[in-house]
Amino acid sequence: MPRYKLTIEYDGTGIMGWQRQKHGPSIQQYMEEAITAFCGEQVTIYCAGRTDSGVHACGQVAHIDIARDSKPYTVMQAINYHLLPQRIAITKIDEVDEAFHARFSATGRHYMYRIINRPARVALEQSRAYHVPQPLDIARMQEAAALLVGTHDFSSFRDSMCQAKSPVKTLWQLDVERIHDEEVRLYASAPSFLHHQVRNLTGSLIYVGTGKWSIDDLIAAKEACSRPAGGPTAPAHGLYFMKVDY
Repeated sequence: MPRYKLTIEYDGTGIMGWQRQKHGPSIQQYMEEAITAFCGEQVTIYCAGRTDSGVHACGQVAHIDIARDSKPYTVMQAINYHLLPQRIAITKIDEVDEAFHARFSATGRHYMYRIINRPARVALEQSRAYHVPQPLDIARMQEAAALLVGTHDFSSFRDSMCQAKSPVKTLWQLDVERIHDEEVRLYASAPSFLHHQVRNLTGSLIYVGTGKWSIDDLIAAKEACSRPAGGPTAPAHGLYFMKVDY
């Protein structure tokens, strides 16, 4: 039975995240329904990382097994056709060995968080970026972010419902840069992340950038190893799952 590796992009607006939910549509639901419409099979799709409601993806990776032996390009085009009118699309497809698993074979995951930083309210980017009207000190945010790179106990930046066995994670990258006058981006890379870790780190770094926290406050929050000590959770709609390493 052929196994296909899918690279997927999607707009998470109005969707209940990746995983199937009882109370609303999900990326997994739309994908599996499109696959069934193509090949007539009931298929389970496995992804590299489950995204929350409202989170977007440029390079989510998933895999499927289907009995119908078709060329990868045919599979991609057919599933994309059946995904219409949803804002979900397979951008790349490869036939892979059965040992490949989208989640368990992954060695690294990369996220981006977008912030629109201007006094005026946001119209076009309301569901694609987080609006922060106060000026942000990017140099201070980057200085603080650099202190979080490496292996740490991230309990203060972990959702209270996180099911990970350990709060200790290794951050390869946590960078903040201003793209132009009105947009700031945060980049985070690691083998894996805790639930809401990137959004909680972003909210904490925004505190530093607006002057609400000093860099010492951020370090004290980290060392407290307690979620109430951490900063706020940045909204889901600013987060993008960018790519996966294998």
